[in-house]
Amino acid sequence: MKQNKYDDRGFFAKYSEMPRSLGGLEAAGEWTTFRAMLPELSQKRVLDLGCGFGWHCRYVREQQAQSVVGVDLSSNMLERARTMTDDPNITYVHQAIEDIAFAEEQFDVVLSSLAIHYVADIDVLFRKVHDTLTSGGAFVFSVEHPIFTALAAQDWHYGPEGQKLHWPVDRYHDEGAREARFLDHDVIKYHRTLATYVNALLEAGFTLTKLSELTPTQVMLEQNPAWQEEVRRPMFLLISVVKGG
Repeated sequence: MKQNKYDDRGFFAKYSEMPRSLGGLEAAGEWTTFRAMLPELSQKRVLDLGCGFGWHCRYVREQQAQSVVGVDLSSNMLERARTMTDDPNITYVHQAIEDIAFAEEQFDVVLSSLAIHYVADIDVLFRKVHDTLTSGGAFVFSVEHPIFTALAAQDWHYGPEGQKLHWPVDRYHDEGAREARFLDHDVIKYHRTLATYVNALLEAGFTLTKLSELTPTQVMLEQNPAWQEEVRRPMFLLISVVKGG
């Protein structure tokens, strides 16, 4: 199933109002951790899967990447990305990330931000990413944490006074589609365990280099009290792997 909610007019309008849509990478709470997991980008050929507005594409070019290809299924996303981009070395491709078919060893770095939990079959995708990377190439991506995706409701258990008592986890090992509510729309996300993510990467031939469940720092907590919720349960999972040993 290739889902394209971002070309729904109402959904896209709401997404465009989100802080990360307006403020870019610095408005994304997980960005500092994600950036630290990226390899040296100078003169690298980079692929961005689920590029959205192209924020990451433009960032890696600022870091002197040789070229960037951004892939996204949404025409709305790519239209906005092209409007915001003035760089002949950034190419945007209208395609589902599951359908990529690039040449072997075409890229040195592949990245993806909060897109892969919309993909039904990660085994195939990870093998494609492995094939298109050069030896020693890096793959860095973020997804919603399995603790967050286990229940479709993706919400707290509340007390009688509306207080957030705890984050419920159920059906954790029952992997598959979840119909979640996001920006007042029903969206299909795919829940899989942490072990499934890691083992799929290992089976594709990658070597794990770093894993983060994004523990909020004191600075993050001081800047935005809402991050206190992330101390109670993880929302993001970030993984970095390389092709080869």
